[in-house]
Amino acid sequence: MRSVAVVVQPGFAPFEFGLACEAFGLDRSDDGIPNFDFRIVAPEPGAVPSNIGFSINVEDGLEAAADVDILVLAPIPRAQWGRVDERVLEVVRAAHARGAWLLSVCSGAFVVAAAGVLDGKRATTHWRYADEMARMHPRIEVDPDVLYVQSGNIITSAGTAAGLDACLHLLRQELGSELANRIARRMVVAPQRDGGQAQFIASPLPVDTSLSLAPVTEWMLQNLDAELSVDRLAARAHMSPRTFARRFKADLGATPAAWLARQRLLHAQRLLEETDLGLDRIAAECGFGSAAVLRQNFARTMGLTPTAYRSRFSCAGEAASAPASEAVPA
Repeated sequence: MRSVAVVVQPGFAPFEFGLACEAFGLDRSDDGIPNFDFRIVAPEPGAVPSNIGFSINVEDGLEAAADVDILVLAPIPRAQWGRVDERVLEVVRAAHARGAWLLSVCSGAFVVAAAGVLDGKRATTHWRYADEMARMHPRIEVDPDVLYVQSGNIITSAGTAAGLDACLHLLRQELGSELANRIARRMVVAPQRDGGQAQFIASPLPVDTSLSLAPVTEWMLQNLDAELSVDRLAARAHMSPRTFARRFKADLGATPAAWLARQRLLHAQRLLEETDLGLDRIAAECGFGSAAVLRQNFARTMGLTPTAYRSRFSCAGEAASAPASEAVPA
């Protein structure tokens, strides 16, 4: 029987903690799925407060995790990212040294990172925390666009529900695809989700951070369907192309081309969510020229096609299908 321990610390997130309990803690033997020896451990056994005002009673200390095959790190509050309990770090290091699986959910990645076992490896966490993780742990290659990353025997996952994707990924490796798919069906979730975190990020680049360039960036946003070369933009800013490109990168953190491409994708996202326009029309309005170019750029950045994105996030028909009392006024 495989053994699993979930480490919870004060301020833990109940939903993410519950994902590990759901994936590894339930008896599914009636469906032909082997049980895990499931344990919940804490640095200080007893009442462990969550981040939303209630506590759980944890009977086992960290010593109960000394021999487990899988160690799961539940999220911890931001205040603990820079000062993780050394007792927990020792448990993480020991598990890694003996070849056990390490699986973190959301900000639980900061625990694994603080233990030093991710140095030189690729990892992820919630997209909102990725920049801070990269700053705090520069030896880790932090990927903010994926749902989870496996680096050897370490699996780090993105925020919230992505923890379930990571758990199912580990279950596929431990139990095989057939049993992992059976567990997914029991949980009424997809065995594997396509795409990554990029589809959920609202706006990773600022629209305006420079007063001197604000008129140009505003004009760019109003003319995304136009040919916006650096020469043309520089002329509007009354600068040389070289000076404009250098100033743009310094003020907005991206080249004019990269910033423009991202704004075009953001506009395409809005049109896919809020309208029923065809892909050719959306491509033209966003400056991609053709539906094929839109598909290529969208899939490369978002990890899924425009059609898949629309089916997942579209709200264009909500007003029409809502009851009269709830319809959005014209």
